[in-house]
Amino acid sequence: MQFTVAITGASGAIFGRELLLALEADERVSRVHFVASENSLRVLAEELGVAGRNNLLEKLLGGAPTKTVQLSDTDIGAAIASGSHPSSGMIVLPCSMGTLAAIANGLANSLIARAADVTLKERRPLLLCVRETPFNRIHLRNMALAAEAGAVIFPVIPAFYNKPTDSTEMARQFVYRVLAHIGLPQQGAYVWKPEE
Repeated sequence: MQFTVAITGASGAIFGRELLLALEADERVSRVHFVASENSLRVLAEELGVAGRNNLLEKLLGGAPTKTVQLSDTDIGAAIASGSHPSSGMIVLPCSMGTLAAIANGLANSLIARAADVTLKERRPLLLCVRETPFNRIHLRNMALAAEAGAVIFPVIPAFYNKPTDSTEMARQFVYRVLAHIGLPQQGAYVWKPEE
C-alpha cells in the first residue's frame, strides 16, 4: 500500500508526526509520500521544536526513514500529481482551512492541493483532518463541497473515554482511528467495550 500524507499550517503538528510514525512502522505500507506545506514549517517549529525543511523527516521520525520520502509542495511534477501513479489514498493531518478551501474549490495550486484533486478524481480515499474552531460559514461550505466531491471530513477531535495519559497518547489514538478508517487498523488501538 502507498499513501500520501500532508501536514499543513494548522495547529496540531503532533498528530501529523504520530501519523508518519505509524505508517513508517506498518509493514503493510510500502511507500509514504510526505508533503509539508510552507506554513506547516512554522507550526512544526513552534509546537514540536522541529525547525526547517532540511532533514525534516529524520527530525519527525527520530531517525532515517525507510519508506517515507519527502516532496516539495511546489513540485507539481511529482508522481503523486498524476492519476496514473498508484495510491491507496491521502491523508491531510492537520488540514488548515486554507488547504481545505484550495481542495474544495479544485485550485490545484500546490502539490498538496493537486494530489488531493487527483485522489478525488480517481475515487481514492481522501481524509481531511480539519483543525479549526469555531467554524465560520465559509469553512462549513468548503467542508460540504469537499465531502460532496468524495472527501471524508475527519475533524481533529480526540477521544477522552480511553483516558489518555498525555497529549502524545491522545494524538496516537486519534491517528489509529484515522488509519482504521482508511483500511489500516492498528494494534494498540483503543476499542470501546461497554459490556466489560
